[in-house]
Amino acid sequence: MSRPAPFAPAARGDRGLRDRVREAALDALAVLAPVECSGCRRPDRAVCDACRHALAAHPIPVSRPGLEQRDAPPVWAALQYAGPVAAVIGAFKDAGRTDAAPLLGRALHTSIAFALAGAPDDRPIEVCTIPSTARALRERGYRPVELMLGRSGIRSSPVLRLARDRADQAGLGVEARRANAERALVAPRPLNGRRFLVVDDVLTTGSTLAEAMRALAAAGAATVALAVLAETPLRRPRSTGDSWQTFRDNAVPDDYGGRTGVVDPPSRTG
Repeated sequence: MSRPAPFAPAARGDRGLRDRVREAALDALAVLAPVECSGCRRPDRAVCDACRHALAAHPIPVSRPGLEQRDAPPVWAALQYAGPVAAVIGAFKDAGRTDAAPLLGRALHTSIAFALAGAPDDRPIEVCTIPSTARALRERGYRPVELMLGRSGIRSSPVLRLARDRADQAGLGVEARRANAERALVAPRPLNGRRFLVVDDVLTTGSTLAEAMRALAAAGAATVALAVLAETPLRRPRSTGDSWQTFRDNAVPDDYGGRTGVVDPPSRTG
């Protein structure tokens, strides 16, 4: 894929007019079809201004031990999966709130741009995403990561398939997540010499990205960049010292629980 260009900010006058038009349109829509903010549940807004501010991308490079063991490039994350960000993402993935897709897509686009900026520039780079389970696709009716990518005009290459069923990821520790994701993906066809940017929605332990890297490498491809929408803050009980073995997901609003798929966030996966 060609490297995505950064989003160009609107001129100040244009932005002021655009904001007034947007507010008027939202007021009119709220009369016909009342909604609430998917981040804080404020009435009459799909995503209120305060939550929009929280969804502004601040990309940072992060990693996880399992990815470091594979000599993975840094994972660029646009947001931290906590507070209203976690609520909006959870509602987008599990409650049909696709009205947040443009905002989330903008943030994901930013992390992709940063990830590609550090990737070797000698040959084309394709985008690879984690496939959804059949059940998740039936229940949602859409693929969340693909929908966000589409908002930026990016199309992924469908090179990975699910190889087996997995248990839920939510609530599992690092070793259990790694075992759950191991050998869960496969590339059905040879990918010799192709290079990929792997994109996912939320990073927790990194087991899913590591499994995607393994599956791509087994087919002859290279992973040269990694990007996610958000990373999950991890907490460690005092008794664990520096060990990653008992890390758990932070609690998130409304107890979004993982039920399908191999991706890492505490919201429903897949």
